[in-house]
Amino acid sequence: MSFLGSMGVVKVSILTVPDYDFQCIHEALEKSIELIGGLPDCIRAGARVFVKINHLPPASPAERGIVTHPIFAEAVLRLIAGTGAHITVGDDIESSLGYEVSGYYEMCRRLGVNLVNLKEIGFRQIECKGRFLNKVYFSKAVLDADVVINLPKLKTHSLTVITGGVKNMYGTIPSGFRTKLHGEYPDNEDFAHVLADVFSVRIPELTIMDGIVAMEGEGPASGRLKRLGLIIASRDAVALDSVVAKIIGLKPMEVPTTRCCHERSLGIGTSERIEVVGQRIEDVVIVNFKYPLYVTSALAGKAPRFLLRYLLGQIGIRPRVIEDECTGCCECERICPVYAISMRNAIAWIEQSKCIGCLCCNEVCHFGAIELKRPAIGRLLHLLYEMWRKFISRS
Repeated sequence: MSFLGSMGVVKVSILTVPDYDFQCIHEALEKSIELIGGLPDCIRAGARVFVKINHLPPASPAERGIVTHPIFAEAVLRLIAGTGAHITVGDDIESSLGYEVSGYYEMCRRLGVNLVNLKEIGFRQIECKGRFLNKVYFSKAVLDADVVINLPKLKTHSLTVITGGVKNMYGTIPSGFRTKLHGEYPDNEDFAHVLADVFSVRIPELTIMDGIVAMEGEGPASGRLKRLGLIIASRDAVALDSVVAKIIGLKPMEVPTTRCCHERSLGIGTSERIEVVGQRIEDVVIVNFKYPLYVTSALAGKAPRFLLRYLLGQIGIRPRVIEDECTGCCECERICPVYAISMRNAIAWIEQSKCIGCLCCNEVCHFGAIELKRPAIGRLLHLLYEMWRKFISRS
């Protein structure tokens, strides 16, 4: 990797900003990127730059904390524009009208930046030398770019622990293909390798995370907002995810995508090969950050294999519809890869015998109408496992 230092380490910068004030963010971003080598180090004049935002469907305003905030993105875009690059911004979203709701349409129009919905530009089938995928449909806009800038939002994820730099690149493949892969690879570890497969197709040159207002709990759409005031940047998305894990109180290898990518040399995940610049991790660590309920299965990687299999078979996390909160929008019905969800009297209904626990329905519901529940025996096993995990970590 060309961005590794002379000692084989990669830099990750952490800077703090109080809120979504454009000037503060712009100044912090400028310093943050300079600390890891500067924009000229990865963007030449006239380069075609694609900026991959996190714009989770369906449409939601920036204040919901579900999308990369447009003010944050605008500060990045203005810095990139200063290099003389040709900029395109986008994600694979349900409808381009979503950009109007989030504020991206007006922001990009004002800047004169090309804003695209990846499904309208199209996808190209290419070879993928992955663990599970040998071919993948990948965004033409991303493949044709000279430089890819990755702008994830700091959020938890009910299946992958966090939505970080690696997970954000999953949006470069078609939504239907993403749903299909959820159904084919319901196991957490397998799915993490699928995400690594997609990530390996086009590794971004620069990743900058919007951690000013994060989401904890049942992210990436139904969690609670938590103001962190952080901007985190790196030339290595895996190293960035590793640092983010430590900030929210996890060990880097407890995040399955970080572990898989590190093992496959798609980035650096171990702390001894990461140099943190700007703020120290110790000064920005978040105490009592709330993880997703389903995180147990992702963190169970240290358990003996036989115990892991038993635990995963017993904890029984499954989505449940809160009828009073359901709006009948049908998004969960459309996203379910195994057709386990149908509408009954304009309320979503989940056929539990078909449910594979991929949690796509929980991810797509922006109304808090799908909660994750664990039966009593599962709660007891979860408690015992957490006690065991704390004991192991001290030994």
